[in-house]
Amino acid sequence: MRSTPIAYLFWFFGLIGVCGIHRFYAGRYWTGALWLLTVGLLGIGQFVDLFLIPGMVREANLERRVDYLESRRA
Repeated sequence: MRSTPIAYLFWFFGLIGVCGIHRFYAGRYWTGALWLLTVGLLGIGQFVDLFLIPGMVREANLERRVDYLESRRA
């Protein structure tokens, strides 16, 4: 299970230069790479993610639960 406080900790590392780690943590690999290469979309995307992180973590946890339940059915 992913944790929102941990995601915020990774987001904070973006403020000191390593942008996008929180997106990798939430399972959004393509946008994580984009954030990493563009310094968080020039900082704007990094700021917007401050408000989007809880939803990203919730969605990642939901996807993991669905995958787990589907694997148990098979």
